[in-house]
Amino acid sequence: MPAITGQDHWTKKGDVKLFLFEKFAGTPGNKPAVLFVHGSSMASQPTFDLQLPGRPHSSAMDYFVEKGFDTWCVDMEGYGRSDKTRDINCDIANGVDDLAAATDYIAKMRGIKSFLVYGISSGALRAACFAERFPERVARLALDAFVWTGEGSPTLAERKKKLPEFMKINRRPMDRAFIHSIFARDHPGCAEDKVIEAFAEQVVALDDSVPTGTYVDMCSRLPVCDPAKITVPTMVMRGQFDGIAAFDDLVEFFKRLPNPDKQFAVMSGISHASFQQINYLLVYHILHAFFTQPEPIYRG
Repeated sequence: MPAITGQDHWTKKGDVKLFLFEKFAGTPGNKPAVLFVHGSSMASQPTFDLQLPGRPHSSAMDYFVEKGFDTWCVDMEGYGRSDKTRDINCDIANGVDDLAAATDYIAKMRGIKSFLVYGISSGALRAACFAERFPERVARLALDAFVWTGEGSPTLAERKKKLPEFMKINRRPMDRAFIHSIFARDHPGCAEDKVIEAFAEQVVALDDSVPTGTYVDMCSRLPVCDPAKITVPTMVMRGQFDGIAAFDDLVEFFKRLPNPDKQFAVMSGISHASFQQINYLLVYHILHAFFTQPEPIYRG
């Protein structure tokens, strides 16, 4: 296989500068394209392109490139290398606007009109709302660590205690200790210490604070999307130990998805940050199988 190339891109959402990152082998384009959508507390590259020598396929982007895809991710406004200058909290709806601008740019740059979209945590909420608004741009939708109404989520129940604080500020501090807390809160031991350390290092290299908007939305404004209006093929991915993604809440969401081409996957041994878990290759396998599934044939 040709060497994997990583390329930085920039686009604008009005006056806001957005950073996109692309990986491909050989020549870009003319391959199915995966668009990865990050969550509330870290930018896109640490999540989807984690570089850790000795950990096979540590980068999800590299893994999917090796499987024949082009891969893209974008830093939402307020994260990573995208603009952080506006006095707003960068809520989920704002992230959907970011995805619209990013896919506009990719369509012009590479001629790609429809994407295989994967979102995790609040990134799954952004991805779901994006699919609701722009179904023609989503070939398949994978929602990992997703939350619909929030009912039954112990993590959100704890987070709501700090809602008044989050509503007073547009950004909250981000440090290594918080990254460690993500892996300790649900089921300690689901991720290796060396992976947590590498992930934390790459997160804090880009951000010492992150927007509060997705936290405010997830604590006070759910549901933000309507499953009945998500018409694309969809998979709901739920980690066995995930304290965000309450099982019954997701089942009710899943039941209301109108497209019969849908799947519900429970990922054994996974807590919240799927791609940084010991069982990350299981997650890749499930996602790859869904993205490469033959289209169903319907007869009369």
